[in-house]
Amino acid sequence: MRRSKQWDVRGAVGLAGFFHFLHCWASGCLLPFLTLYLRHLGLTASMTGIIMATKHLVALVWRPVSSALARRYNKRRMVIIGSVICSATAAMILLLFPPTGMSTESGSCNVSQLNANHTVYEFDSTTQEPRTTPQTRSAHVAYSAEPKMKFTKGHSAKAVNLTGNSVTKSASETQTVEAGSDEIRSKEALETKTTRGHPEKKSRSLRRREEKQEETDMETARSEFLGSLKVMDAQHQMFFLVMIVVGVWEAMAAPLEWTADDGLYEYLDFVDASDRHSTVKPWRHLGTAGGVGITGILVSILSCLVGTVLHFYAYALFMVIMLPVAALLPLYRHKRECLPGGGLKALLLVHGDPRAMLCAITALLTGMAGSAISDFFLWLMQDHSASELQMGITLGLAPLCQAAFAPLNGSVARFLKSHGRLQLLGILGLSLQCLYYSFLWVPWAVLPAQLLAGLSTGALWWSIEAQCADTASPGTERPVFRVFEVLSLDLGAGFGSLLGGFVVQKFGLGVLFQGTAVMLALWSITLAVLQWRIPRQRRINYSRLLAADASEVSESESDQDHDWLEKAMEEDKGNNNWRSSEK
Repeated sequence: MRRSKQWDVRGAVGLAGFFHFLHCWASGCLLPFLTLYLRHLGLTASMTGIIMATKHLVALVWRPVSSALARRYNKRRMVIIGSVICSATAAMILLLFPPTGMSTESGSCNVSQLNANHTVYEFDSTTQEPRTTPQTRSAHVAYSAEPKMKFTKGHSAKAVNLTGNSVTKSASETQTVEAGSDEIRSKEALETKTTRGHPEKKSRSLRRREEKQEETDMETARSEFLGSLKVMDAQHQMFFLVMIVVGVWEAMAAPLEWTADDGLYEYLDFVDASDRHSTVKPWRHLGTAGGVGITGILVSILSCLVGTVLHFYAYALFMVIMLPVAALLPLYRHKRECLPGGGLKALLLVHGDPRAMLCAITALLTGMAGSAISDFFLWLMQDHSASELQMGITLGLAPLCQAAFAPLNGSVARFLKSHGRLQLLGILGLSLQCLYYSFLWVPWAVLPAQLLAGLSTGALWWSIEAQCADTASPGTERPVFRVFEVLSLDLGAGFGSLLGGFVVQKFGLGVLFQGTAVMLALWSITLAVLQWRIPRQRRINYSRLLAADASEVSESESDQDHDWLEKAMEEDKGNNNWRSSEK
């Protein structure tokens, strides 16, 4: 007799929760601090925004495609393990790039490395003239929007020698070119004299001259192209290299989350335990909070020894720890093929529901705002002399609030009697958060805004999940939620990073946060008016109707049985009375 396979639902959910906990811990070690590292490399705000927008664009295109391909060819575990290894490797490549801007070492580290009378020759990007400024030590190093080239006194002679060599080289190249042109002219004159009486030789000489002229033009064009590459400054070279590496890194890391999540859901759905899938989500918030907070504390303690590279080492370490867990991760693939066009059907469902369309616009705008805030929030903290300790604790507070809000969302929605009102409160909370950031005076004053940010974000996502339940038809709940997720975390985040970078470059950080607050406040007012004007349509829940019909049928059958029993007892009682009267 063949033994049936045992399905350990509790163990599967626990192992998947631990996997997502490690993944979010690794992401929290590096991703929130990535824009700060790009600033350390000397990139401007607009360059940082373009790089982060490229990252979100790669995730927008590649994440759904890779997840569908992994399911179709039944290679989910291979994709997950390969994504873990390749993403950790790609992230470490960023450590190979030296910074092009000013140094970011703290004052305590500089005391043991630099002399007191250290002089810096600073070259202005507009005048290209050096000016001597004594270097001062402070615990905070400000970053300029356009980093300037600096040469110390010890390197000035080297710079002069390099300049002299380049001048000598250019002069020698000029003399060589002039000599070559004189030789060509003399040959042409000689050919003209010799071919004056011979037309055939003259045509041959003309052809040779034309061929030589074409070769000379090609060499000139090639030298101009190479010269244009050499003219590009170190900052723009760094920008293009970092953008390519970040794009490759995101392409390697994008398939991980959706592939693991889909495998777990199909595993639980096969054993009729899909309701346990939502219990994994709090572990993601806890992992993000732990990764951000602990890494910030360690970097602040070991800043003089390893510096900011500890973020990359921590990310790679936890990715390596994830490998044995990924090898044991519970995954399952249904034998039946997934229905084609699930994403298109989800888009049509969202487009056909006015309230779902409002929720989609809300997801897009809040994604833009959240991306702009997360990309340049640490720049604001650094401008206020915040340490890595303060940054880590501050960033870890928001996901902790989201995890704490999860058990309370149902009671809050019942108190408000509508998830649309909860959505309005979430948007207003994000608006107040941005406005508070624009008037920040000390780093620790940001803690109340972070508490508000965690509660607002949790309320927004719970209202989006409730709207998905109202909009989706049976079997399309996950595709509909993925539509809102992509609109917020990928498309909206890409637009927010791009626009945020240009706004910070042009107007500054304060204008970015104030403009974001105004945008969210205006949309909250518009959303309240539109929700009031649009009639609320409740979707018929056929499962509840079937359950109600079954209960009514059972009650009617029990009533009939009860009536039959009463009739039988009455007949029996009547028969007994008749027999007693006969006696």
